[in-house]
Amino acid sequence: MKEQDKNRKNKGILGRYGLIVSVLMLFSFMIIFSAGRIMFSAEGRKWREVGEKETVIRDRVILPKRGNIYTYDDKLLASTEPIYSIYMDFWADGMKKDTLVKYVDDLSVALARKFPDRTASQYKNIIMNGWNLREKEERQILENKNKGIDERVPIRSRYVKILRNDINYIDLKEIRTFPFWNQRSNRSGLIAEERNSRKKPFGNLANRTVGSVYKDIEKGGASGLELKYDSLLRGVPGVKYRQKIQGKWMDVVEEPAKEGWDIVTTIDADIQDIAERALKSKLVETEAESGTAIIMEVKSGEIKGIVNLDRLSNGDYAEGNPNAFSYMNEPGSTFKTVTTMIALDDGVITPTDSFYVGNGLFQYNKRWVRDHYWRRGQDRGYLTVAEGMELSSNVVMSKIVLKGYEDKPEKFVDGIDRIGLRKQLTWDVPLNGIEGTSSIRYPNDKNNYWSKTTLPWMSFGYETQIPPIYMLMFYNAIANGGKMIKPFIAKQFLENGKVVKEFEAEVVNPKICKESTLEEIKKMLVGVVENGTAKVVASDYFSIAGKTGTAQIAGGGGYSGYYVSFSGYFPADEPMYTIFVGLRKPKGVPSGGGMAGMVFKNIAEQTYLRKVRLLAEDCKVDSTLQKAPEIKHGNWNNNKYVLNKLNLSVADKNSDSDWVKIKFENNEYLTEEIALNNSKIPDVKGMGARDAVYLLEKSGLRVNLIGSGKVVSQSFTPGQNLVKGTTITITLR
Repeated sequence: MKEQDKNRKNKGILGRYGLIVSVLMLFSFMIIFSAGRIMFSAEGRKWREVGEKETVIRDRVILPKRGNIYTYDDKLLASTEPIYSIYMDFWADGMKKDTLVKYVDDLSVALARKFPDRTASQYKNIIMNGWNLREKEERQILENKNKGIDERVPIRSRYVKILRNDINYIDLKEIRTFPFWNQRSNRSGLIAEERNSRKKPFGNLANRTVGSVYKDIEKGGASGLELKYDSLLRGVPGVKYRQKIQGKWMDVVEEPAKEGWDIVTTIDADIQDIAERALKSKLVETEAESGTAIIMEVKSGEIKGIVNLDRLSNGDYAEGNPNAFSYMNEPGSTFKTVTTMIALDDGVITPTDSFYVGNGLFQYNKRWVRDHYWRRGQDRGYLTVAEGMELSSNVVMSKIVLKGYEDKPEKFVDGIDRIGLRKQLTWDVPLNGIEGTSSIRYPNDKNNYWSKTTLPWMSFGYETQIPPIYMLMFYNAIANGGKMIKPFIAKQFLENGKVVKEFEAEVVNPKICKESTLEEIKKMLVGVVENGTAKVVASDYFSIAGKTGTAQIAGGGGYSGYYVSFSGYFPADEPMYTIFVGLRKPKGVPSGGGMAGMVFKNIAEQTYLRKVRLLAEDCKVDSTLQKAPEIKHGNWNNNKYVLNKLNLSVADKNSDSDWVKIKFENNEYLTEEIALNNSKIPDVKGMGARDAVYLLEKSGLRVNLIGSGKVVSQSFTPGQNLVKGTTITITLR
């Protein structure tokens, strides 16, 4: 009986257990079925999206670092650095009012000390107003909830800007140590919004050439190299998403950003600085409207310096228009070299051929050709071709072209084409869709009227427009043995420090003229500087070859000023650099030599002194001219050591004194004892500061020292009775 009761009891337990298991399994199947149904239904997609919204923010852009722009020797002209806008999020989870109130005064004082454009009280007002705004928004939300109003309250206290200006990373690290802001961001509410900013370590150096970017750097380059090579500089954006992990948002990079390529330019910062200073000085002096200066390395075609300055409304000058490429002026007399070269090459003239100029007036087809001296009434009779170049005679040039091309003017323009001055070229600096290209007429061209006077006027640089960069290229070809190469600025492209593309000068014309013509032209250009209109350009350090230019600027049915220029190269015998200088509308008597030529000379001499390296044998000094170094009076042992190290001859010292005067006579140094007396003022004139101060203080005097160098005067006369504790003043130069 007991055994049966026990079996029934066990069966009951197993039945109940089986029921429980069956129910649980049923529930499990129901959960799995529901989960599967939701997973693969539209409802599942909906909840996945909700979940991702709560934990993942996708497709956030990683901004790439814009490439740097360098000088030829790796000095930074433009670079990218992160800057930060500083906000406070007053809805931060952990922000507490009592903590904020406790630290706001200290935080405001620290901010005012670091960023003094606002006072501590102003910073405090901004911060507390932000918190008060949050409280107001909270009250509005609660009121709406109590009234059952389903209306979203705009949250304006989420991001309140605290600092007026953006700051760099170093400043960001510092402000994170300030009171209250030194806590975690969910407690302090500190938000640093990062963006890229373009910086120019050399300030405005080569500003127009380097160019600029838009205020929002992500929009890219706005001018100059920044615009021309924007697609390479800007890089490729990356992709990241933000995911909430254990309550904290973290960035997860899906695809990293690729930094932009760096550009190495041909610019030499030293030469660029020399050119900018020289040009600006002359522009200020002449109150010119604008100016340009370009310096090109003869053999390589590299532009080492390029300056474009325009006068601002306040009278100052700054980089503005790309004048080197966009000046579309009549070149004036710098074009006479082109005329002479073509005529020599075609055998129309020889350098010794002469033309009658008389008093500088020549009438052709009822129009007068005038030389610059015509008002003087001086009869110069005949001038040779070489003299015509030196004196910049319009009459000689017009008679040359009429002699050779009056009946076939197209042959003259063909000669210009033979040189390469009508070729359309593109440049490293974009010109708003208009490239700086020569505008030179051709006879019988329906689009450009060719009059009966076009040819003679073209011969001396009128009725044609040639930008400065073309004239530079032409004169550089003369300096380069007749090989015309296109000036360029972008030298290398770098990716992660490795060269991915390198540029060399493009050959525009391998030979612009015959060798015999080239030699004659070179002689004439030297003659212009030595004997002609550019005498003021001549240098004491090296020879210069070049040509002046002065042309009236047409406008409004008349003329509105002058364009003066000088183009040439140096040293004339072994050319290293070619320079073009142009000034637009200077005040005063216009002069290609006295205005543009003096800028050329200034740039050339300073560049030569900085850049030219002499061979050791060229640096030997003529012993007959050698000047012995001057030795300061003072301690004999120190001076003797220096003299011996320099292998300088010293006469035997006759006294035992440690203090001597030293003078140089008969090719050796002689010593003279300085008498010292504890009761007398010592003579320290001619000593250095260290020896003089030592002797005077040892005598018991106080010393007031003025200047540096050696002592030239002392306030108490040597040998005067000494009063210890008295202050003596010594002056050094």
